[in-house]
Amino acid sequence: MLVHWMWLHLLKNLTPRQKKAILQRYPDPEALYRADEKVLWQMDGISTEMVDALMQKDLRPAQRILDDCTEKRIGILTYYDSSYPGKLRGIHHPPLILFYKGTLPDWGGRPAIGVVGTRDATPYGLRTARNMGYQIAGAGALVVSGGATGIDAEALYGALQAGKTAVAVLGCGVDVVYPAGNRDLFEKLEQYGCILSEYSPGTRPDRWHFPERNRIISGISCGVLVVEAPRRSGALNTAHHAKEQGRDVFVIPGNIDNPRCAGSNALLDEGAVMVRSGWQLVESYKSLYPDALHPFEEQCAQESEPVAPVQRPAQKPKPSKKPIDNQKKSNYSVLDCDRKSYTPEEQAILACLDSTPCPVDAVIAATGLPAQRVLSLLTMLTLKGAVQNHPGKCVSIK
Repeated sequence: MLVHWMWLHLLKNLTPRQKKAILQRYPDPEALYRADEKVLWQMDGISTEMVDALMQKDLRPAQRILDDCTEKRIGILTYYDSSYPGKLRGIHHPPLILFYKGTLPDWGGRPAIGVVGTRDATPYGLRTARNMGYQIAGAGALVVSGGATGIDAEALYGALQAGKTAVAVLGCGVDVVYPAGNRDLFEKLEQYGCILSEYSPGTRPDRWHFPERNRIISGISCGVLVVEAPRRSGALNTAHHAKEQGRDVFVIPGNIDNPRCAGSNALLDEGAVMVRSGWQLVESYKSLYPDALHPFEEQCAQESEPVAPVQRPAQKPKPSKKPIDNQKKSNYSVLDCDRKSYTPEEQAILACLDSTPCPVDAVIAATGLPAQRVLSLLTMLTLKGAVQNHPGKCVSIK
């Protein structure tokens, strides 16, 4: 029963990872609820604190939350529900319950892309976040963000302006408007998209909620795009979660003299993929979602109010281009005429590459250069337009 899911969700002194591990030993939370203390002690790795928590059998707090959700029209997803995000289910410590307002998207029908960044963004960062949200959504992907002021909000507005749905993951209850200035955004998301949270209705936005929330943004997503982030920021925390979860990390390059971009630029040195447009990012998943993704005109989102999603008329397929002989590039295909402009170390890296994506680790092994040096050189070659990044920490000649 749902009340037993809520009971397990509310138990204190148990982490999400512990709850998941314990639940896997029982058919459902009701069976766990009915287990007596003697049976609980038979589980491997059980502790006194865990048994004490599981012996708290009062269902009244759980029922109060269920009643509150009914009154406020808040939906509830459990870990076993078919509508629970499939990719999120596979992370190490997924939330057992998600609360939501709005309409749940088809999680498996298209790639979700997390778009995150600093609250204190530059005008360039805000404009870029809105345009990337617009272009990513317009190309058929699902934009997921945190709903904070700054980069998060602009990315969500951009997706809505493209006439698409979007998802905000909050660090408070879905019925709590935080920050207050985003009330209009949340109302539009509730109408045209979805708001998610692992926190019960009425939960205030405590500081420690946001690092926990970030694992959900990356866990839902195929990849995470960082637009602007200082060296200490929640956006970098989300990127690190993404790496741990095996997700791709993308970065919009920023001003090297601006500390607001120091953290996101540093991700490039760690192997993140640099992107300049929404389709460049989304195209990475075309082979996985061939029917959902399509090229989208790289125009900018207008500085107008978001509009309701609309059904766009199907476009006629463009005629295929005439094949060109010898399309495959060879080493230095576009660089032969300008080799002298590259340092000996850069030339050593370029000599290892062709048009086929190559793992960065293989480049490091082939050159014999220190790993950090290779990452820095690859970043410079990318900025020079000689090398392009691919998901899965791969690179190729551009």
